[in-house]
Formats: sequence, structure tokens, C-alpha cells
Amino acid sequence: MGPADLDAAGALRVSAADSGGSEPADAAFTRRRGSVCAILTADCLPIVLAADSGDLVAAAHAGWRGLAGGVIEATVRALRVAPERLMVWLGPAIGPEHFEVGAEVREVLLKSDPEAQAAFAPNARGRFMADLWLLARRRLAALGVERIYGGGQCTFGRGEQYFSHRRDGVTGRQATLAWLD
Repeated sequence: MGPADLDAAGALRVSAADSGGSEPADAAFTRRRGSVCAILTADCLPIVLAADSGDLVAAAHAGWRGLAGGVIEATVRALRVAPERLMVWLGPAIGPEHFEVGAEVREVLLKSDPEAQAAFAPNARGRFMADLWLLARRRLAALGVERIYGGGQCTFGRGEQYFSHRRDGVTGRQATLAWLD
């Protein structure tokens, strides 16, 4: 990826397929001061990454499709920073007590991480309650990222604080912003 991949704000856009360019993206990162990386969510997991050198920030959108598609792996790879030099914050998302998925979603997510069984609890309806934070933590840890913070703020269960598409149907979005001063 070179300078041609940067947008007008100096942010590189990353998809799970590392397509970059002007197409919608799952993540963005920048090394330019004053440029803002923004992620909009309403149950999906926003992830902010920063290099401990203070010269790079990124924001990624990780719902179950993004996790399955490798958005975390693609973002960390695109940053070109040793994983042990990254700090990561997991934002508000639908929590495991409210995020019900079918067996097909569980299988897709377990395909790339068969040991992630603990992120799924069977429920009485024959489906599974999924933990996006645990899934993201496992993927980050597998990449060598050790400093992972946040998680635990459930968008579905905290209607007075957060929008939730699963709770409300049509809804607004939370914006997660990351930038360098």
C-alpha cells in the first residue's frame, strides 16, 4: 500500500479483503495529525487501535460478518506495526446476553477459530448467544496483540445510552472516532 491508497484526509481504508480505495470499508487508519477515522455502529463492535509510538490510530467495524471476514486480521496487517506495540479498545456492542445467532453463523465464526467455543452459549430455542468481545479478543491475541481494553458495554441492554438495531429495528448510530492530536 502506498500514497495512492490514501484518501484526501490521509486515512487508508481497509476491507477484510484489503481492497482499499473508494469502496465502503470496514476500517480506516491514519498517521496524519488531525485526520479522523470514524466507525458507525448500532450493535456491531467498534475497535480502536493505536501504536504505542503515538503516530498511528485506526478504527474498525466488527460485526459477526466482519469478524468472519477477517477485518481484525486485515487491519492489523495493514498497520504494519508489531502487534505487541498496539493498544486496542473494544467499544460498546450487543452483549452475549442479547446477541442470538443461528448455528450457521456460529459455524462460520468457528471455522477460522475452532477453539472459540466459549464465545457461544446454547439457548432454549436451539440457537446460540454469541460474545463479540470474546471473539475479537481471541483474534487479537492470536495475532500477538496483548494490550486489549474495553468491552462489556451492551448496546441492546442500555437503551438510555446506546442505539441498538436489534432492540429497536430502525435506529440511529453511535460514532466511534480516533485521531492524532
